[in-house]
Amino acid sequence: MVKPMLRDRRLLVVTESLGIGGTESHLRRLLPRLSASGWDVAIFCLSTRGAHADELESKGLEVHSTRKLSIANSLSRRNPVFLSRAAGNLFSFMRRWKPAIAHFYLPGPYMIGAPMAIFDRTPVKIMSRRSLSNYQQRWPTVAFFEQKLHERMDALIGNSRAVVGELLKEGAPERKIRLIYNGIELSERHADRGETRRELGLDEQTLVGVMVANLIRYKGHRDLIGGLAKMAGQLNMPWRVLFVGRDEGLRSKLEGLARIGGIADNIQFLGERSDVPRVLAAADFGLLVSHEEGFSNVILESMAAALPMIVTDVGGNPDAVENEKTGLVIPAHDPDAIGEAVLQLARDPELRNRFGAAGRNRVSQKFSMDRCAKAHAELYEELLAKAEHG
Repeated sequence: MVKPMLRDRRLLVVTESLGIGGTESHLRRLLPRLSASGWDVAIFCLSTRGAHADELESKGLEVHSTRKLSIANSLSRRNPVFLSRAAGNLFSFMRRWKPAIAHFYLPGPYMIGAPMAIFDRTPVKIMSRRSLSNYQQRWPTVAFFEQKLHERMDALIGNSRAVVGELLKEGAPERKIRLIYNGIELSERHADRGETRRELGLDEQTLVGVMVANLIRYKGHRDLIGGLAKMAGQLNMPWRVLFVGRDEGLRSKLEGLARIGGIADNIQFLGERSDVPRVLAAADFGLLVSHEEGFSNVILESMAAALPMIVTDVGGNPDAVENEKTGLVIPAHDPDAIGEAVLQLARDPELRNRFGAAGRNRVSQKFSMDRCAKAHAELYEELLAKAEHG
């Protein structure tokens, strides 16, 4: 068989969109760095371009989307017509642009994009798994086809040890699996704590916690409210916990639970915010008490803001937070453990400061975006060299 010619340093990233979310934030930070270091980057969005497409185009990256090219916005992404159009448009773009590397993010783009790259004989094919594979329990057919596709990939990237472990259990070859942690920007400038608190109606004497997570059942907001209600009588100081995130239908129920628990005045729902770093600056500690996670950028952003963290022992949470060093790692589904952890941090300002400083240092050393981009670039170079000489 004739070996395919390499196509310069053309990197095609296939994803859902460039809107708001963890994967989208990751790509916004990663891809401009790769472009600046010499990679010719194009992004193909299977649904809408998303709110940040223009930003990436302004930095010299190409952005294409199925809906912009040929399909009505009203058509569901699960509709067979949409799926066939998406696959066809992507394949046509691959044939025209001829990428050296095709990198797939999220299950849908993987299922649609990987077969197109195989048919196109793209030299290097990579999949990034950024969450636990619980979705496979609902769609066993997807699980079957993903495992078949794993065999045809040149690399499979997990962003936490838990994700890597699941890929191994799925039968993915160990030699193809790589662990590359998320990365974030570290800014030397911090939002004004006092100004942000005044905007939120908080005084300096109030102990403030913050949880940045859309109001989705598995994020554990019910557990958090239950734990806060149980410990409220033991906390002899004014306190508030800020809930930042889009309402996915749970807010009214959560507000009811807070009223029943007698802590309605201590919970502040801020909705979806575009200024999360400013909100973090107003807080004394952060929380993420989810039941499942891949690897949360929010934890890293909170640690970068020098917040001590309370997180559940799921997914990549314990990869980010070192228990008793940068925060407290507790069991999931455990309101009592949440309440005890909040009390521990509330009663010990020195401990909060120590955890917060250690957390920011850990992010700087282990989870910077520069480090993440370097790991991706090195992997790309390695795989291209193998394809060229293999």
